Amino acid sequence: MKYTTNIKITEFNEQGFATANGWIRVYRANTETGEYLCADMERTVMGVSLSAGAYLDEPEIPKSDNIAVCRHPDGQSWVHVPDYRGKTAYHIKTREPKAILQLGQLPPELTLLKPKTEFDVWNGKKWITDTTAQRQHGIQQAEIQCQSLLHDAEQQISLLERKKRLGVLTETEAILLREWEIYSVKLADIDCYAPDIHWPEQPK
Repeated sequence: MKYTTNIKITEFNEQGFATANGWIRVYRANTETGEYLCADMERTVMGVSLSAGAYLDEPEIPKSDNIAVCRHPDGQSWVHVPDYRGKTAYHIKTREPKAILQLGQLPPELTLLKPKTEFDVWNGKKWITDTTAQRQHGIQQAEIQCQSLLHDAEQQISLLERKKRLGVLTETEAILLREWEIYSVKLADIDCYAPDIHWPEQPK
């Protein structure tokens, strides 16, 4: 027949070479990562193999977006591998976040579960909050805040008392001095071990 509308599909022998000039459907993989790219038609030349990254066997497309299709390192088949790219994993010792950029299983020291607090520890399966450490931290922070507020109060009291000794304290400042003294006493009475601390209002 003089003309044809058919595409000449080539076959390949056992050695992997084209038996004739023509075209063949191939499935391409990234030559560096092995990840599946697309299906394509490749022009063939008799006695020549496929181009790098092109394969004849069709991959099975996974239903989950968390699975990637890759060529096995031996080049003989397609395999499914975990794909967490674009997600954030957390170090089970430091809780440090890390962006996932590569295909494959997560290293054993990483988890996709996000810790809820800075006092979370990994128990092998999930994060649990170390309530003792959390409580101790809260006490320390309360003690630091209390000392800082007391320091500020004593500075105000010292200045107002100096004015009083010099006889330049106004009536308004005399009232303020008393308020600062009451405030400092309330601060000193605060129990930093209490679960809920109600801080006294600072004089204005």
